[in-house]
Amino acid sequence: MRDYFLTTERLGFSIWKKEDIELAIPLWGDPEVTKHISAKGYFDRREIEDRLDLEVANYEAFHVQYFPIFEISSGELVGCCGLRPCVGEDSVFEIGFHLKKEYWGKGLGFEAAIAIIDYAFEEKQVSILRAGHNPENVSSRKMLEKLGFQYEADYYYEPTGLNHPSYVLKK
Repeated sequence: MRDYFLTTERLGFSIWKKEDIELAIPLWGDPEVTKHISAKGYFDRREIEDRLDLEVANYEAFHVQYFPIFEISSGELVGCCGLRPCVGEDSVFEIGFHLKKEYWGKGLGFEAAIAIIDYAFEEKQVSILRAGHNPENVSSRKMLEKLGFQYEADYYYEPTGLNHPSYVLKK
């Protein structure tokens, strides 16, 4: 059983640790999850390890990460949802979420995002949240709009080699 620092009706948010690689592999090792965040459409084991290391480092440096989220009733990993600092912008963070395929379409991404938005603005005193998505990921666009994010511009995203729509949400 994981410790949760934040919960919703169905989800518990925890903190990635370096030894969580066996949890990270089914999430970031699934090409259905990573096809929109990697130019080659998937992460190999080394890239999954690097991704986990990034999350651990972000927590150590900024006390935020794309936190692992678990279904409270089963204890199963649902995916991740959280924050990253935007380099060079004080109190501006990026929100992101990745869910395992079996949890798509159940409203869990929206539930997790609402909790992280509240956490960002209330607990972390963030002034602006940024978000982006692969232009082919229509579901992400719809969710960001439902969450109240406003389109800003398209920006080049090196990991995919594409221009991604970018959005902002102010407190």
